[in-house]
Amino acid sequence: MASEKRLYIKTYGCQMNVYDSERMADLLRPLGYVAADAPEGADLVVLNTCHIREKATEKVYSELGQLKRLKAERARAGATMTIVVAGCVAQAEGAEIMARQPAVDLVVGPQVYHKLPELIARAHRSSGERLATDFEANAKFDALPAERLSGLSAFLTVQEGCDKFCSFCVVPYTRGAEYSRPPQAIVAEAERLAATGAREVTLLGQNVNAYAGGLAPLIRRLARIPGLDRIRYTTSHPSDMDDDLVAAHGEIEALMPYLHLPAQAGSDRVLKAMNRGYSAGDYLRLVERIRTARPDIALSGDFIVGFPGETAADFEATLALVREANYASAFSFKYSRRPGTPGAAMPQVAEAEKDERLQRLQALLAEQQGAFNGACVGRTLGVLFEKPGRHPGQLVGRSPYLQAVHAAAPGAALGAILPVVVAAAQTNSLSGVLVGAPVPEPA
Repeated sequence: MASEKRLYIKTYGCQMNVYDSERMADLLRPLGYVAADAPEGADLVVLNTCHIREKATEKVYSELGQLKRLKAERARAGATMTIVVAGCVAQAEGAEIMARQPAVDLVVGPQVYHKLPELIARAHRSSGERLATDFEANAKFDALPAERLSGLSAFLTVQEGCDKFCSFCVVPYTRGAEYSRPPQAIVAEAERLAATGAREVTLLGQNVNAYAGGLAPLIRRLARIPGLDRIRYTTSHPSDMDDDLVAAHGEIEALMPYLHLPAQAGSDRVLKAMNRGYSAGDYLRLVERIRTARPDIALSGDFIVGFPGETAADFEATLALVREANYASAFSFKYSRRPGTPGAAMPQVAEAEKDERLQRLQALLAEQQGAFNGACVGRTLGVLFEKPGRHPGQLVGRSPYLQAVHAAAPGAALGAILPVVVAAAQTNSLSGVLVGAPVPEPA
């Protein structure tokens, strides 16, 4: 093992980036890098970036300004700091990053981060390439170490890239064409995760249900791995939700009753302008089929308000879709103009209109989430306990519907899936009593 060095990774954006950050840490661990909680005192700082929304990009440049100051302070103390910008902003704006912020040592796109050890060595020798953003399909997965740390829940990338070319999105340009990992490689990684204690895996992809060969057969294979009790997947595209995958939700016990199914809008005119490939009616009929297969499924979604050209009537159509679909949770954002995408050249909606619409949509979504959580009160749910809670004797876990659940439980319950009777619902979590435990007296 090389001498110990401190590594700080800051992750922006989606679960794909979380997975990539974990694998970068795995890749650098044999070189002596151990995790640091803050950039101060770190020998290597990696910003794993997201390019979906403009604010995320702005945050990266702001963070780089702070890191430049820390790097200068370490230099005055006779120490060094290597700064790496990775991820989608690196892919899309690599040359500009190098020009704007000379404190950056390396820029690494999402398809070549497996080259980090080599690139870092070159940077330390003050020679070689500083910018690596070429697409190399499966090269990164082939080059990553088999060993990785895992907790009770782990991310597992099965698919990358996107061929949909939604007019608001940069992913096809920053992550490349759709690519599916070989099933044997995925199964082998899942088996290693289970062997190191993972009870739950979330399968990741930009369009995870576009997985070549079908996502449902892959889930069926993973469900046979001993010790792997829970399977989730994200993010799915409505157009790739085939009959087999819909049926799998009612047939595979390990597949959790939670589905993230982005709609983005409820107006057919806006959906067409977004190049989503389906209508509001198509989406709602799909939701009906899924609920027929799994009646208790918790539906999650994504929505963009203020897409270029969106009218008040278009927005009302989105509210109507939300009311009919009835979400357990959802993510909603104002449209963010991304250079190079078709949407950037369209007539833009005023910021004040976006703000007002977002507030109305989020109020409706919060009402639906509260109703879903409230309907869980009195039910008995299996909870995977993952960590200690804020209070002594309390543990926190996840329900099948991905809600955080707090309950009094012994430390030995960590890592177990145990029945909990839900006693109360909060905005973003549930609290309950472990089945078989004494019921506390009212205060």
